[in-house]
Amino acid sequence: MKILYTNFHSGDGGGHTTYILNLVRVLSRRHQVAVAAPRSSRLYQSARNMPGVDAFDFSFRNTLGCMTGTALALRRLIEANGYDVVHVNGSADHRISGLATLGMSRNRPRIVFTKHNDLPASGLGTWLKGTLGTDSVICVSEYTRRFLTQTVYSRKVMRVVHHGVDLSRFIPVRASAVERSRQFWFPELPDDTLVVGSTAGMDDNKSWLDMVAAVALLPEAQRKRIRIALAGHLPNERQRARVAELGMTDQVIYAGLLRDVRSLVTAFDIGFVLSQRETLSFACREMMAMGKPMIVSDAGGLPENISAGIDGWIVPPRGHAHLAQLLAHLLDNRPEVARAGAAARTKSEQQFSMETFAERTEAVYQECLRRAGSTVASQSRARARTLRRAIRAAFTSLPPI
Repeated sequence: MKILYTNFHSGDGGGHTTYILNLVRVLSRRHQVAVAAPRSSRLYQSARNMPGVDAFDFSFRNTLGCMTGTALALRRLIEANGYDVVHVNGSADHRISGLATLGMSRNRPRIVFTKHNDLPASGLGTWLKGTLGTDSVICVSEYTRRFLTQTVYSRKVMRVVHHGVDLSRFIPVRASAVERSRQFWFPELPDDTLVVGSTAGMDDNKSWLDMVAAVALLPEAQRKRIRIALAGHLPNERQRARVAELGMTDQVIYAGLLRDVRSLVTAFDIGFVLSQRETLSFACREMMAMGKPMIVSDAGGLPENISAGIDGWIVPPRGHAHLAQLLAHLLDNRPEVARAGAAARTKSEQQFSMETFAERTEAVYQECLRRAGSTVASQSRARARTLRRAIRAAFTSLPPI
């Protein structure tokens, strides 16, 4: 297959970029793969350094004055390279790809759309993308699939494909490495301290302050035995003020935006993602792959990552008291934490591998192309039947000799 991945983000791109790069790394071994993204994007900069991968500097301009020209440029790119599949990952590149392939009766690539978020999917623009610019839909969770069944995409073939992570990169480490990491991030940390941490980011919608509020509810003796470690953009003044108001300033570490989160995750005993809306979470799966049991909120697709009580725990959104009770229990039940961490790694090996993720995505492409082939064959047979009927009608209407 010849596959073109598109994304409109000009900067880091977050989960979209990680998702695409993971697929590119695996599928470029057996298919011809290309990426179209803005030159300033992490996606373009990473893809251009991958052997055998074509990276095209492409800005998906969506203003009325630029949209037509951008679509024509993408159409020329598609026609010049003969892609079988265009895999779109955002609203802007989805819209432009739909316009670019409009009316391509011959060798039209199939458009596969991944819905990464649960933002509203309604309005005329969505209807046009879903009707004219989509052949198959990949949902990153069952939660996403249920959400899309209420939209125009319900008319399309939808398949759930959960994220995969690089299990050779995100791995559990020896106890000695854990100790070194803890001492680096938390100098003079008492041995009985429970470190809970998150690499999911520090925007308000990640609800990391719920963990701070829950720890603050504990009796002082228990509260002092817990540290919270966070990776992401540093908190704003309002967020810091809330931490101070809860009396938790000395127990929270802000690691900042890390290029590599593994050294911080190594220091965790337990990971957490308490978002109020999250379709799945790469951060959750990366922490699980490193052998960290997870505490997740019962929101969006987060519960799909874990088996409650086995490799993690599910808490109600904003359930500070429930979360505090769970932490108090885990403080004095370290063997349970260790067992859950081992189970998290085992699940990762069984379900989260990059190869499994890529194979399931590849199966969506192949299914989409088979349907297209069946449709073309059906249309060809229909045209042949029409032609035969026309010929018979023409001969029947001839006067006898």
